[in-house]
Amino acid sequence: MLVTGTAISLNVADPLASAEFLTRHVGHTVAMQADGFVSLQHPDGGPNVIFLRTGLPTFRPAHRAGSAGDGLLLVFVVDDVDAVYDTVRAAGAPAVTPPETEPWGERYCQFEDPNGIIVQFVTWV
Repeated sequence: MLVTGTAISLNVADPLASAEFLTRHVGHTVAMQADGFVSLQHPDGGPNVIFLRTGLPTFRPAHRAGSAGDGLLLVFVVDDVDAVYDTVRAAGAPAVTPPETEPWGERYCQFEDPNGIIVQFVTWV
């Protein structure tokens, strides 16, 4: 199997709001966009992040077409989580968890996007 790309697709009420959050605070750019659909890419690589409007009739499988968010963390590994926290918070993103360190060496902080998606930044210490 040759995998030529990876994407994470999340159902949200307002795809443009979540897309704007990642473009503003993480540096993603729009790769593709249509009604109810935004696909983002990051200049440093990694998977594309796709936001789909909840309830699109084309979503398959239909029985899983609910909203993303419950228990979901969209995580980005960064070089300095404390600096990222200060920058993203100063830019107006609502902080959920200030920087803290887990016993296994993960230092992280969390923000919440307009659709309730938790965006987490991680540095391994």
